[in-house]
Amino acid sequence: MDRFQEKLGYRFRDRTLLETALTHPSFGSDHRVDHYQRLEFLGDAVLELAVSEHLFHALPAVPEGTLTRMRAHIVREEALSEAARRLEIGRLVRLSVGEERSGGRDKPSILSDVLEAVFAAVYLDGGQEEARRAVLQALNGFLNPVALTDCLDEKSRLQEAMQKRGSMPCYVFVSSEGPAHAPTFRYQVFEGDALLGEGEGFSKQLAQQAAAKNALRKLGEHHCG
Repeated sequence: MDRFQEKLGYRFRDRTLLETALTHPSFGSDHRVDHYQRLEFLGDAVLELAVSEHLFHALPAVPEGTLTRMRAHIVREEALSEAARRLEIGRLVRLSVGEERSGGRDKPSILSDVLEAVFAAVYLDGGQEEARRAVLQALNGFLNPVALTDCLDEKSRLQEAMQKRGSMPCYVFVSSEGPAHAPTFRYQVFEGDALLGEGEGFSKQLAQQAAAKNALRKLGEHHCG
């Protein structure tokens, strides 16, 4: 816990807040202790405010629509779970035996939810400014000048690029591998009969995004991330 707080850049006065943020509902139900869902609700707002404020001040000439797309790119599950892995949150989450066995420590949905709960815990323990610092430190890799581009998601960007060519992308499911509780999906994206790209992910949507990103590289188009 001490190492985690060092990485987070904040030391809790009330450690029970942090313990609650790191407690999955399955563990809370089994042991009749508080879990992170209420904190996650608050943390979502803390996260959006911190990121919105940062973008607003960092990019004074960028219009509202572009800022909205940037924020969505930064606060998406994929980015939050990656940030949570860097903080090694998975090692600290309290899970039920069943959730542990199903690979809960590395599930993107759990990692992103816990990170939001942690942001809320910092906010309640130390106030808005400390929470803002924690958010910006955790998501620093997504907030650097290179990352702060007009981030349409890859599928939208590929569609825009192909519309200029007079065509539309077609996504085709290829396979699903791995255990039932944590499958990996693979998709290909075509322009007519021509294969443009393929990708995989822990959900069908993420696999399609990965395929679109691969296609954008081949087309020489700009992509995010």
